[in-house]
Amino acid sequence: MYRKSINNAFMGIILATMIVGCGPKKDDGSKTGPAIDIANMDTTVRPGDDFYQYANGTWMKNNPIPGDNSRWGAFETLMEENYKQLQSIMDEASTSKDAKPGTVKQKIGDFFACGMDTVKIEKDGIKAIQTELDKIAAIQNVVDVQKHIAYMQSSGISTLYYFYPGQDEKNSNAIIANFYQGGLGLPDRDYYLSDDERSKDIRTKYVIHIGKMFELAGETADNAAKMAAQVMQMETQLAKASSTRLELRDPIKNYNKMNLDGLKKMVQKYDWDNYFKTLGLTKTDEINVCQPKFMKEMANMTNQFPVDLWKTYFKWHTMHTAAAYLSDNFVKENFNFYATTLRGVKEMKPRWKRVLSETSDCLGEAVGQLYVEKYFPAEAKKRMTELVGNLKIALKESILNLKWMSEVTKKEAVAKLEKINVKVGYPDKWIDYTSLTIAKNSYFENVISASRFGFAREMAKIGKPVDRTEWGMTPQTINAYYSPNMNEIVFPAGILQPPFFFMNADDAVNYGAIGAIIGHEMTHGFDDQGRQYDKDGNLRDWWTKEDAVNFGNQTKVLVDQYNAFPILDSLHVDGELTLGENIADIGGVTVSLAALHKSLNGKEGDKIDGFTPVQRFFLSYAQVWRGNIRAEELMSRLKEDVHSPAVARVNGIVYNIPEFYKAFDIKETDKRFKKEADRAVIW
Repeated sequence: MYRKSINNAFMGIILATMIVGCGPKKDDGSKTGPAIDIANMDTTVRPGDDFYQYANGTWMKNNPIPGDNSRWGAFETLMEENYKQLQSIMDEASTSKDAKPGTVKQKIGDFFACGMDTVKIEKDGIKAIQTELDKIAAIQNVVDVQKHIAYMQSSGISTLYYFYPGQDEKNSNAIIANFYQGGLGLPDRDYYLSDDERSKDIRTKYVIHIGKMFELAGETADNAAKMAAQVMQMETQLAKASSTRLELRDPIKNYNKMNLDGLKKMVQKYDWDNYFKTLGLTKTDEINVCQPKFMKEMANMTNQFPVDLWKTYFKWHTMHTAAAYLSDNFVKENFNFYATTLRGVKEMKPRWKRVLSETSDCLGEAVGQLYVEKYFPAEAKKRMTELVGNLKIALKESILNLKWMSEVTKKEAVAKLEKINVKVGYPDKWIDYTSLTIAKNSYFENVISASRFGFAREMAKIGKPVDRTEWGMTPQTINAYYSPNMNEIVFPAGILQPPFFFMNADDAVNYGAIGAIIGHEMTHGFDDQGRQYDKDGNLRDWWTKEDAVNFGNQTKVLVDQYNAFPILDSLHVDGELTLGENIADIGGVTVSLAALHKSLNGKEGDKIDGFTPVQRFFLSYAQVWRGNIRAEELMSRLKEDVHSPAVARVNGIVYNIPEFYKAFDIKETDKRFKKEADRAVIW
């Protein structure tokens, strides 16, 4: 269904939280027990051999992955608490007798109740999307094919490419139209093109899955198999024209702004006037074609393949998008491939959790309003704002003390840092859902209605000034992000609770947890991508040539380290793909540790549970990333994710930090000891 834009708005996304105080306090982890539970550690392991295992080994042994998860760690345990909080909101809204029609509570309640009405959903079966299938059946020619692409996009149904509004990369005050590659049913182009055995196996199972879905829709087995092969042929051609994930990380290569005439000249054999008319757009003066090669091939394909093949392709992507909202046979088949085959998940989440998540996605800020009223304490917002200020001071000092950066570039960097905007908790103004109609007639129709509402709202932004009060995540989201175009860091209310945000823990714990994340998000403004944007969020080279070369030399050490980081025996982390997140990780830890030292006023600080504040800082950081992960999920993430696996986010970072060696008496004989000359030093 329709989701927010795919542009660089969320260059840095991870998770974190923390709080400021003065002096040692009781180790109070509130809901989750002690902030640092020494029972989670495996002290039979030397910190210098494997700090991740030392900090988390016993927890990992005692916390196997539940059947309905592909991984299990600190984020997932907080998600379980989040489920309970949101369930309370949904139950209250869906059973309320005083929810007036058109109110936020009515819409949330009816959406959730409709999703839980399995009797009607089972009765409707494939008929729930019959209107969509009839529209596809009515397609007669290329003009209809291209027009239907626009219709599917406006309804939030996955199709050939994405069209969305986004800030102009070189004029961050303006919103322009953007085209971005898409059209694939597998998570990444490499699944279609790689020759490794896992990719081949997934391709085989993907075609079988498509065939089964067509059979559920009423096709014979033979015809379904033929249609599945056709879909695979078309998607493979799209994959060959798609940019790699590494190429997508280059903002310059993905900035190709032009006017409508330029689009028509570049991407021919496509009726762009009719396309924009179908979307109801009249103002398309500025357009960014993020991946020109892909868009050219897409347009050629609309003319190359017979109309009947496009009908097959559209039918597949309509079923694929709608599967989670249909009868149980579609839900199970969709789960078997996308959750079990791709991610290794053994069991489906209970229906109430699935419907709850969809309600929260589709009615994001409507749910968010009720969420913050009930669960977000005002003092958390105040303390987070103070903490960010402390981290800014630490990062500024770090920049000013860099030996490899010139004074000219330092001046620009400090100006950018000081202009970073901070958003905590929830928006100052909420999205108005008045025009969105939600009823109890059809779960799928409610999802489609919410998608159309979201799409129309996004389209209305094109050609308008940027609304800098807007948020890219809902308050109930357990995550955080940095936006290079807005030059801002955002911490939703959902993340500001244990095990990331502790109201009563000592400073060391909080600096190691949320502090490192705050530092991580700020550092994204200066990673390999973020550094290309200036203080106003514009794509502009503000570095001297010498400093740019120096930066590349400093980060190459990190690339080489992660390329050599073994995962699952023969597999390794991709140091180039994960570079931005790794830079942010090492920057976040370095800056937050400096802020902790400032809070200690040069003193060593008191021990708690036998650990000094600096030791507790590193233990807190490591325990935030504790977790177990299924092999299938891990292999998928190594291919798709710009973040390193949790073990690498800990062991790949701490052995570069001088204070870590001193805190845990790391010796040259320890397995992960790095000579000072081999350590990465960036921020």
